[in-house]
Amino acid sequence: MFVQGIKVLAELVPHFADLKVIDLGGGFKVPYEPDDEETDVALIARKLKTFLDSHLFKNGKKYQLWFEPGKYLVSECGYLITKVNVIKDNDHQIFVGVDSGLNHLIRPMMYDAYHHIVNVSNPDGQEKAYTVTGYICETDTFASDRLLHEVSEGDYLVFYNAGAYGFEMSSNYNSRYKPVEVLVKDGKAQLIRKADVIEDLLRNQVSVL
Repeated sequence: MFVQGIKVLAELVPHFADLKVIDLGGGFKVPYEPDDEETDVALIARKLKTFLDSHLFKNGKKYQLWFEPGKYLVSECGYLITKVNVIKDNDHQIFVGVDSGLNHLIRPMMYDAYHHIVNVSNPDGQEKAYTVTGYICETDTFASDRLLHEVSEGDYLVFYNAGAYGFEMSSNYNSRYKPVEVLVKDGKAQLIRKADVIEDLLRNQVSVL
């Protein structure tokens, strides 16, 4: 994609004598599903260099080549950890209710985005199909018919790829608190964002009484 893009831009660049920056944007693929392929950055770099050396840079003029790999850099760095509050089996589906919802990770509800989920409390259990739901009182489904190692109340489910568009798209919908954030660096956990408290929800309200 990036190579095709630079080929198109190469035809336009000579028409702009003062051009200094070429921005190829984003689009670096993040492997959300287990079988997804990840963008091979090294391969793209080699192909781009080959093309640029023989076309845009052949006359000695240099440009800054920009990319926007925000999601690619942070998506896999973030995990949403939830606790199972309730299990409900209606003989057709087994529902797993967790202590989080669309207010923390809205991507699955908004556009059916896939986030890999792992039961870290029972990693060797038998696999079963579950529908994982949140605690918001409307459509709040994280995953349907998802194979997970057997889930029990109190188990911890981890959602992968929550580093991009997690906190940025979160809210206090239904007066729910935003969760604590912890950074793990060199094997050590550090608090980097406190969990909300009631004062956070009321801070900007003005009493007229």
